[in-house]
This record gives sequence, structure tokens and C-alpha cells, in this order.
Amino acid sequence: MNIQRKYSLPNCTLLLEGLSDVTRAAQFQEMRPELSILVNAECYLSGYNQPLTGGREFFESLVRAVSGYAQEFLSSVPNPQAHNQESELVEFQKVDSNRHRLIIHSEGASEGFESHSNNSKRPPIEIDLNTVQLFDLVEAVDQFFADSQTLPELSLELQPVTRRYGGASPALIRQAVPAAVGVSTLAVAAIAFNLIPPPQMRPPQPKPDEQTSSTTKSITPPVSAAPTPIAAATPTPTPTPTANAKPAVKDLEALLNTVSEITDPSQLRALNRQVYNQIHPAWTNRSGLNEELIYRLGVAADGAIVGYKAVNKEANLRVGQTPLPNLLYNPANRAPISNEPIAQFRVVFNTKGVLEVSPWRGYASTPEVLGAKITDSNIVKGLNQKLYSTVRQTWSGTPTFTRDLKYRVAVNKDGVIADYEPLNQVAFDYFRETPLPKMFNAIYGSNVAAPNNKEPLAHFQVIFKPSGKLEVTPWQGYQQ
Repeated sequence: MNIQRKYSLPNCTLLLEGLSDVTRAAQFQEMRPELSILVNAECYLSGYNQPLTGGREFFESLVRAVSGYAQEFLSSVPNPQAHNQESELVEFQKVDSNRHRLIIHSEGASEGFESHSNNSKRPPIEIDLNTVQLFDLVEAVDQFFADSQTLPELSLELQPVTRRYGGASPALIRQAVPAAVGVSTLAVAAIAFNLIPPPQMRPPQPKPDEQTSSTTKSITPPVSAAPTPIAAATPTPTPTPTANAKPAVKDLEALLNTVSEITDPSQLRALNRQVYNQIHPAWTNRSGLNEELIYRLGVAADGAIVGYKAVNKEANLRVGQTPLPNLLYNPANRAPISNEPIAQFRVVFNTKGVLEVSPWRGYASTPEVLGAKITDSNIVKGLNQKLYSTVRQTWSGTPTFTRDLKYRVAVNKDGVIADYEPLNQVAFDYFRETPLPKMFNAIYGSNVAAPNNKEPLAHFQVIFKPSGKLEVTPWQGYQQ
């Protein structure tokens, strides 16, 4: 289930979006659900119209940098954790006594991305905070750590600085506490002067070795805090103290290491259609793309989109302009993905507004149509003539297309249309100029309904020519 958690202060608000393990949620329906998988984090700061946004890597880096810098600010002892730009996305720099610079670095050409230039790294985002804003941010982080039902495995690890290096007195703690009072804030202040040992704010609680599935919701705001390249519904093993614990699954590729992959060409062909039929009508805004957006999709055997991963940098930045975040399966409406086999597809939103879907690894051999088939030559001949007459009578008007529209059309023993499939791109683009969707919709209530494969079908190739000529011939198979 999708969950939001909000931690608000006058000058700062943290908004976390994620999912809970539905199997655990079912056992504790009366309790506040646990947000165990972080999908999106947003940090709203007063004076700025747009939030800083990113995934789990961004949020964890923000938490570490905020805690480290607060310790440094209170103690006047440099803390490398606040300025580690080599391995952290977020760092802080002190500008003056009342101004603190928050810097968010880009990951640049991360693994899984295609760099098209020698200088693929975006410039960092810099935001100046006053001290009140800083401590409101610290307090928002404190509220998060005090919430045991949000990312319970994430703990605050602070290292003490030696008392003799401290440049401030305990009186400064008393001055700072009113700006932000809370567990982690007090811990930061105390550790800054080595008054108490580093606390284990919220130690990870051992849980059974299990995997959960999640639906991600990716948002691409005008100000992006270097979002992670992965926005996928991936199983995330819960931490466990046993020696046989499985490694955490971090992305779609790692998910495929835990489940089998669907490679059967015929099944891939059928799933390819389902993926296209989900994305095509949902992609409503097809303008404004200066570069192709390319994604790698994971799809379950029933056609549910369980994850996606940006292949190029632009795809990561503009995922909000695609329908993918809204098409991921909802665990509340479907059994969780566990050990189900996954098919992979390449999805391209191109600059001309054309959607392209194809198997990630292509077809190993020529696919076949699934399901039982009518093979009696006399019956097939009669159904061929009946289909031709039906389509010919309902196809009218002057074609606007300039190339042949090719379709596979299946009918049952009574000649009733049971399935149809475009075979070339122009057939996708101009399908409304054919009677096929109206015929299909009249029977099934949708022109993208699942095919009727509960009875044997006869398959035909139907070609609508720009000249107005119609051709219907028995199906000979897909052409590779």
C-alpha cells in the first residue's frame, strides 16, 4: 500500500512516500502501517518554491549531512561527514555564523546511464539556509527518527569529537536547543562536546528473512536532488541477523537475479502487446521531448508492470512526463510479487510522440500465437470469406494513411472477432481508421481488452491499403 509520512516545522517539511509490506500490514490492521520501502523523499524549505527531491540514496545522504553539520556547527570542530562530496550526494558548507549552504551533487553518468558528452555531470544545486531554517531541518530529521513506523532499519550513527577540540561551551547547547528540540538534536549537541557516548538511536530490529514487493512513485520536479536512476517495484529483503541473509535487492537487474526470466518468444510477444496497450493510452502529453526517453521494464506473467529503470540520463530526469509511475502495479490490488518470473522490455518514448515497445533481448526465435487454433482448411476458408465481408461492409471513408496497415485478426468458429493485433507501426498509428476497434469494443467493451483465447480461433492477416483495397488471408505466422 502507498504511504505518506510528513514531518513539518515552520521553515522545513520532509515528505516521505513509500510502501509497506502488505503481508505484515494484514497482521496489524489496527496499527499505523509501517513505511518500510522508501520510494520518494521531498524536502520543502521556506523561501523556495520547489522541493528538493530524490530517492533513498538522497534521503540517507541528507540525514547524514544534516546530522554531521549540526554536530560541527555546535562544536566548531570540522566533521568530514558533513562535507564528503566524494561519496555523498549532500553536503553542507558554512558561509557565516547565520548562513549555511546546502549542496546537492549530481550523480552524473551513473551506472545504467548513457552519457552523450564528455561533461555529463550536472552542476550541483546550492541553497543557503539561515540558522533557524537549519535547525528546523534538523528537527524534521529528528521527527523522522522518532517515528518507529517509518524506515525502522535506518538508524542515526554519530561519532563523538574530542572535548578538548571543541570551540564552544555547553552554554551554546542551551542557546541552540530552543531552535530545535528533539532526540537526535540533543544527541548531536551532546556528542559535539563528548558529553554522552554516541547513541544507537534506533537499532535495526531482527525480522524474518523475507522479500517484499513495492510500487514506486517517481516525481520529476523542476529542482531535482540527483534522484537515483532506479524507480522500480523491487523486492527489498528485510535485514536479518542470520548468516544466511540474502543481499538487499536494489534495482531491477538485481531483482532478475532472484527470480527467473521469461524468455519464451510467444509469451514475450503476448506480453509486449499488453505493455503497449497499458502505456499507449496513458501517454497523453507527447510534446516537449528533445531526446528519447528509454526505459527497461520488468513485467510479470499477467502483464503487470513491476518495475522500470531509466536507461539514459534524460529518461531519469523526465520520468514524470511518462505514465510509468502511475502504471506500476498496486500491491493492495494484486498479490505481492515474490518469486514470479519476470519479462524485460525496452520502452522508448521518442521525440515524435511515438511509443516503441520491444523485448529487451529481442526474440530468440519467431514467436507463435498462443492458444488453440482452428486448422480445418474448409472452416478456415469459410471464416476467411466471412471476415472479409464483415470488415469490407464496415470500412468506409477515404484513407489518410500512405502505407499498408497490417493486422493479425482472430475469429471464433462463428466468425466473431476474438482478437486483433497491429503488426506494423503505421497500423498502431491509424487503427482508428479501421473498423477493428469498433468491432472489438462492441463485443468486449474495450478496444484493448484481453484476447478471447478460451476457445480455438482462426487467425488471419488483414491488410488495409491506402488505395482502399482490403486483403484478408490465412495467418502464416509472424515475420521476423
